[in-house]
Formats: sequence, C-alpha cells, structure tokens
Amino acid sequence: MTSAPLNPPPCRGARGSDLPAYVGNGTIGLRVREIPLLAGSAILNGVVGPDPDKGIEAAVPIPYPLAADIAIGEAWLSDQPWAAEDLLQSYDFGTGELFSQFLFRIGDVALTVEVTTFASRSDCSLVLQESRITAGQACSIRLRTLVDSRPAQGRMTERRTGGPSAGGGEGSLLWVPEGDLSHCGIAFHSRCSLTDDSMIAPKFGSGPLVAEYRVDLRAGQPVELHQIAALIPSIVHHRPREEAVRRASLGARRGLARLRALNRESWAEIWKGRIVAQGAEPRHQQLIDAGFYYLNASAHRSSPAATSMFGLAHWPGYHYYYGHVMWDIDAFCVPPLLLLQPGAARSLIDFRARHVEAARRHARLDGKPGMRFPWQAAPLSGEEAAPDDGPAAALAAHLSLHVARAFSLDADCTGDLRYLRDRGWPIIAGVADWLTGRLERTQRGAELPCATGPAEVPDPPDNDSFTLMTAADLLKRAIRIGAGIGADIPAAWQDMLDALYLPRRSDGVIPAHEDFRIDEDKGATPSPLAGLFPMDYPAGERERQATLDFFLSRWRDYVGSPMLAAFYPAWAAMAGDRKLALDLFEEGYAAYDAGRFHQCLEYRVDHPDSAVPAGPFLANIGGMLMTMLLGLPGLRISGDSPEAWPHRPVTLPSGWSSIAVDRLWVRGRPMRLIAEQGKDRAQILPA
Repeated sequence: MTSAPLNPPPCRGARGSDLPAYVGNGTIGLRVREIPLLAGSAILNGVVGPDPDKGIEAAVPIPYPLAADIAIGEAWLSDQPWAAEDLLQSYDFGTGELFSQFLFRIGDVALTVEVTTFASRSDCSLVLQESRITAGQACSIRLRTLVDSRPAQGRMTERRTGGPSAGGGEGSLLWVPEGDLSHCGIAFHSRCSLTDDSMIAPKFGSGPLVAEYRVDLRAGQPVELHQIAALIPSIVHHRPREEAVRRASLGARRGLARLRALNRESWAEIWKGRIVAQGAEPRHQQLIDAGFYYLNASAHRSSPAATSMFGLAHWPGYHYYYGHVMWDIDAFCVPPLLLLQPGAARSLIDFRARHVEAARRHARLDGKPGMRFPWQAAPLSGEEAAPDDGPAAALAAHLSLHVARAFSLDADCTGDLRYLRDRGWPIIAGVADWLTGRLERTQRGAELPCATGPAEVPDPPDNDSFTLMTAADLLKRAIRIGAGIGADIPAAWQDMLDALYLPRRSDGVIPAHEDFRIDEDKGATPSPLAGLFPMDYPAGERERQATLDFFLSRWRDYVGSPMLAAFYPAWAAMAGDRKLALDLFEEGYAAYDAGRFHQCLEYRVDHPDSAVPAGPFLANIGGMLMTMLLGLPGLRISGDSPEAWPHRPVTLPSGWSSIAVDRLWVRGRPMRLIAEQGKDRAQILPA
C-alpha cells in the first residue's frame, strides 16, 4: 500500500512577503489568505481578458467565491482584520485540504475559527469551505458568505439572488471580465448548522452576493458554516451562469461531507503514483511530494485550456507569463503526467489539438508548410500572445517540436491508436513538415539558422544544439509512428534526419550552438545536456561523456535559473557521480524552495533575477518529476514494450537506495517502477 505523502510544516502568524497558499484542481485555482475568510485570488481555467499593462489576451482573476465574514456585535472581521490572533495554517497534500485557524477577539468575546478549504477533484467545477466557529462565552454573532468581486476587474450581469429567480441556492451571477473576451457563471450555496434562516443582501444592484445568518452561541458551542460554489467558464458552456446553478445545486444535494469524501478518494487514487526515494533525507522526500502535489493539483482531465507556468496560481506582482501556455508545459509537465494522471496529460495536449488551425496559419505567415505553434499561446484563442515585439516568439524553433513530441509520448504511453490517428498524427506530421521547411540544406547538411534555444539571447545563433537534438528525436518518432499506422511518410523527413548537422568541438563536446563561447551571455546554460536527457539524443560515448564533463563542471554558473536546473541530478548520475547528483538535487531543485508550503519558485532567492517570489513554477517541478521517473531510473519512453524502456544502469544520488512507484499508468495498465541503486536496469512490472 502506498505510504502517505510528507506534508509541509505548519505556518504560524502573518505570511509577510511569502505567497499565500495555493489550492487548485486543474480547473479552478485559489490563493487563500492566512485569514481564509478574506478574499484572496481566484483563476478559472479558460477565463481571459486583456492584461491591464500589455493589453494582450491573458488569464485574469474572477470574483473570489469562498469569501466569508464574522461579526461580534457590530464589529466585522473584514473591517477589523487586526482583531484576528494566533494565525495557523497547515496543508494536507494527501487530501488537498488547507486547514486554517485563528482567534477573533472583540472586547471580552473571543471566537475560535477553524476553516477547511479545498477544490473538488470529483466535481471539478466546485470549490468548498467549511468554517467551524466556537465561542469562549455565550454571545450572539452574525455570519456571512459572499462571492466577492472586489479582487477582479469586470462587471456583473444576470445577477440572481435567493428564491425561484436564483434557480436554487442563495445566488448566481454572470461575470464578464474587462474586454468582453470571455465570461463565466458563478453560483453558490451555504448552510449554517444552527439555523436555516438566511438573509440575502443586497437583493438588487451589483454588489457582492451575500448570505447572512444570525446565531446565538453558548460557551463552548460550535457552529458550522458550509460554502459550496460552482464556477463555469464560457469556453465550456455558452450559458455558464445557468450551468453553474445546476452544478451548485447538485453539490448542495450531495453535501459538503460527501463531496469531501469523494475528493479524498480522488486524491488517494492519484497518490498511488507517489514517488518514493528510499534513503533520501526527509526534507528531500518532502519536496518530491510537494512537487507531485502541485503538478497534479494544476491539471485535470476536464481542464479546458491546459495549464500555465504557475498552474492556476495568480498573485499580484508576478503575473508576467499572463496564464499563457508555453513550451515548458509540453516538454516538462506532459511526460510525468502521462505516467501519473494520463487523463490530465491528455487535457494539456488537447489544448494544442483544438488550435491546429491557428498553428497552420502561424506557419503560413512564415511562408512554411505544416504547423508552427505559438511561443506564448493565449488560453482562449490558442494564438500567439507574446507581449511587445516578442523576439522569442519570432525566433524560437524548438517550441513546436515539444508539442509534437508530447503527442508521440502520449501514443507510446497510452497505446491509444484512435486518438493518435484522429488528433496526434496530424500534429506530429504537421510539425515534421514545418521542421523540414525550417531547416536549410548546405554543404554541411541540414542546418538551423538563427534560432533561439533555452538560453534566450538578443541575437539568436545558428544551429542551436538543443533544437537540433530535439529535432532528431522528433523525426525518428514521426517516421516510426507514421509507419506503424500506415501513413504516408514524406521522403524529406528521412533525408533531413540523415543530414542533420550538429555542431561538435574538436574535444568531442557538443556546444550550445555554432561559434559557442563559454564566456558569452548565458554560456553556462546546459542545453546540450537537455538534448541528452530528456530529449534522448543518441550521442556517441566520447561526445556524451565530454559534453557531460564540460557542462557539469560549470553548474555553479547556471543554478538559480529556472527550468533546466532540475535535470542536473540525472546528468550527474549519467556521468556516474553519485555525490554530485545528491549535491545537485539540493542546489538545482531543493534550494528553489522558499516560503509557505513548498511552493517551488521560478528563481532561487539568491539569483539576481529573483525580483519577487513566483511559484509554484511547474517547469522546475515537472523537470524534477521527470528526473525522478525517467532520468535517474534510466527510462526511455518508446514504442517498445515498457519492460524495454530501462536502457542503462541505475545510478542514484548518494544515500539513496532505490526509487519506487507503486502505480504508473502504461498503455491502460497499472505498472510498478523499481529502480535500485547499482542494478543493471530498473524494472517496470505489472502492479
């Protein structure tokens, strides 16, 4: 039986500059304050508006659906939050439940307030909150639940309050963010354990939807306040308010206790895929569990617009990726989810499949065949939405390769030929066609002029090695998969694969690009190592070892930056250095941990580009999970039998004796992974 995850330590007091807790289910994301009744931030997958600074299509906050308030006499908590004392929060990653506690004191009256907040995985349109208020002495209090629109920019229409006009429940509304690019429906129900009488206010106007209860409490007597809110984006329903009313009403009939139990069952199922690093220090296992949790909490099979670099976590000050879908999602988040939660992985690539026409138009604008996917895909339109002049959008060639590669990995992991033929193959073939049009034939072979790699620099170099190594893997996959389904394979694919030109130095090192210098801007970026893993480029032993030695020796010049640092332990293990693998798990991943509840940051706090805390950063998290599931065990996902995926001896960080996963999903079957230090191969066995 899978062991429970290690939860983060509880947090006491005000959070200071730390990020608030992030609670999500892949369709809804909440930032919950340390006083959780005060409105935080809410993101609903697929709801967009113009970014207030750049004007581009971006994910935008919506009204906070689980706000609440408490009054002792005429003193409301929202009006006097400084009257809250002894703040405590703890997070149960095993169930996805955030627990908050505080004391609300006005004069001689003190209330102990305990709040549990979660986003339902079984009913992914619902978020729920249970507040338990206990009086220290007899008193009368008032309780409010409200949908608070103050954190959002937009307007409220079709507002309905309790009674027949609300269609059930206390109220519902249609929210239209500024710019009118999308809208969403919100409906809410509440229940007070000591009274059935609630007052809905205001009944008219455009203020927050509020339900109020008056309760007399004896000393030591608790009262429970339940909140259930349904949120529906217009991307999934053309009349989202009405659908939100139906979903909220269904949730109310089931009740919070039943929905909580179902949510716990859903998380228990996901945690069967827990990655256990036997012998790792508890802090490292805790961070592995946290990364596992945040990635799975940010994706759901029902996610309509994939997920973003920070999942569905929004907070003022770091929204500089605008909720866009970027290459990191396809390259770093899809592979582990294919093994852990394949339905959620499918939703991420389905986003790309829904926007193939935008990708075809994008390629045609360049005068190229096939499909070219955008660098920063807008959540609703799927079109390019990079801000300003978008240099990376114009010159990065590797993004589309990751999109197509993700579909090939889906085919190898799921074995779903119908999906491959209907959705995956057109994209794999379209990107392969675009790639052959993007490469240029020279006397040296098929070269890639002027293309940005992971090291985004103002003057893109020629022959970026990471892109070319990824291109080699994609073309091989496209040829193999096409042959397997009887598709016509253009001769140009094999011709370009055979002719691919990869820069090489005289000492065997694969440099980052043509005319590479280690002292250039971002020269320590280990992108050729990322070509070896996770892109599986089949370098010869001499160049493989020389490239590992060259870039591993310069890790201090790169760690602190985002994305690739999480792969360092796998690269050190490939070089046979167990101590360095352990050191680099700490330096390349664990050191990015800061603040509350292990929200892995984009940059380490000691990095000069770390302006504000920004997390949980899914590229770092996905890279770590790929290292744990594929890199350290030595697995290569392919069309072969999964028992053949292990392809090299197992080398783990110092002190680690094994990596074990009780349940991975491979071609519709539950499988186990056992990677024991020193063994010739890891094992993938039936679960």
